[in-house]
Amino acid sequence: MHPEVGSADIFLHIRVVVGIILGLGITRLLTGVAAFVQHPGRQKLYWVHLAWVLSLLLTLVHFWWWEFRLVGLSHWNFGIYIFVIAYAILLFLLCALLFPTDIAEYEGYEDYFISRRRWFFGVFAATMVFDFVDTLLKGEANFARYGGEYEIRMPVYLLLSIIAMVTSDRRFHGAFVIASLVYQVSWILRLFYTLT
Repeated sequence: MHPEVGSADIFLHIRVVVGIILGLGITRLLTGVAAFVQHPGRQKLYWVHLAWVLSLLLTLVHFWWWEFRLVGLSHWNFGIYIFVIAYAILLFLLCALLFPTDIAEYEGYEDYFISRRRWFFGVFAATMVFDFVDTLLKGEANFARYGGEYEIRMPVYLLLSIIAMVTSDRRFHGAFVIASLVYQVSWILRLFYTLT
């Protein structure tokens, strides 16, 4: 016989696992950036790559913040648990794609980033789909809170990710990451500054 466990207790348990995965992702990003300081000149930097590192770091911190809303989920099951863990794993995978263990066969981070763009933006697009489902899990009121902007935001990000997978045009990649960072900061400040 199992003792009764409340949904808040379950969520706390799940947050620990999610926190471990997100912590590994943040560690990967910060270690990668620290390597640039420790070994300047070892690898050629690429500003678009670094901008995506910044964007992903902000995403990981924001993910931890917005997932708190799952505390209101009254019914947890193994499927939802796996879904939340898988979402965190996708975010970690993006970190690993930005900072692989070795890029010796590439001329630098520009060459690496452009050659691995299909993987990076494919996983990035998958996180958009997961975000949509995650938002629905938190309830209709939560989904409605974002209004029509959310319903436009998701397909636009998916379309831009598909274009980024296909094109190696550096101007597009630069414009995409700048626009994404500006929008990401605006989105957080307007809709997630507080959890109330």
